[in-house]
Amino acid sequence: MLIIYFASVLDYLLGDPWGWIHPVQLMGWVINTYTNFILKNTEHKLLRKIAGFILCVVLVIGSGVMTWLLIDIATKINNYFGIVIQVILLASCFAGKSLRCAAEDVLQYLRKDDLPQARYRLSFYVGRDTDNLSTDEVFRAILETVAENTTDGVTAPLFYALLGVFIPVIGCVPLAIAYKALSTLDSMIGYKKEPFIDIGWFSARLEDYITWLPCRLTVLTLAIISGDVKNIITECKQYAIQDPSPNSGWSEGIYAVILGIQLGGENTYKGEKKFKPLLGKPINKIDENIIQKTLLLTRYCFLSWIFFSSLIFIMI
Repeated sequence: MLIIYFASVLDYLLGDPWGWIHPVQLMGWVINTYTNFILKNTEHKLLRKIAGFILCVVLVIGSGVMTWLLIDIATKINNYFGIVIQVILLASCFAGKSLRCAAEDVLQYLRKDDLPQARYRLSFYVGRDTDNLSTDEVFRAILETVAENTTDGVTAPLFYALLGVFIPVIGCVPLAIAYKALSTLDSMIGYKKEPFIDIGWFSARLEDYITWLPCRLTVLTLAIISGDVKNIITECKQYAIQDPSPNSGWSEGIYAVILGIQLGGENTYKGEKKFKPLLGKPINKIDENIIQKTLLLTRYCFLSWIFFSSLIFIMI
């Protein structure tokens, strides 16, 4: 638990310092190199699916095992050195600070009414086309990014880190890193379009299953924080089941319901228009205040998980 405490503080204070080598960069290099090799050398659907399965299994398990070995070696050199390595690695799994910084990066230009620059900065964080977005659409894009990535980037890594606390043989950091590897695979090749349909199928499917429980616990926690659990979850479910993803509809829907806003609608990706299900009711207009509340809800959820896990750890 001490490793998680220190890593949480480190993420809150520093996040991912610019210029530092990040584990996700190494994972991304492996994924990109392997994927390009497979795509160039075979067009057979079955072979690409098998290659995607191998990539997922090797990268996820390999990341966890290599992390365990690194920690073991560092700890044998010096106990404190081992602790420092664990704290740094685990902090790299948490994206709380990164989400806040990304939101703030775009918001600072909206405050100055510099919409072109806000669109440009937003393009670094979202997959949709940003060149023609209105101010309201930029606000919606920021909030949707924070809401969707709260599970993948904040609570799910924490969930597996906490799970590792109760499995001492594995440890909290290797499990969190393994999840991060799976999440990175899904974000890079888990697309439902060519050329990634076959090579990314297994990673996308496995990520859906592995994220299912932490996603639902995130929804439950946020509903508890809001103070109206039954009604909020009932309303959230009405919207979430309309989304083709088993998790993102819940991740975004819970914020939409709690904050009284509407997410989803039409977005453009590389010139192609796509319509996502509408989540929530447009009771309130999305603005900077609403986005700050979203970030605060994410932080409260994160801290409450640490608090209650600490109580459980003490009791057993």
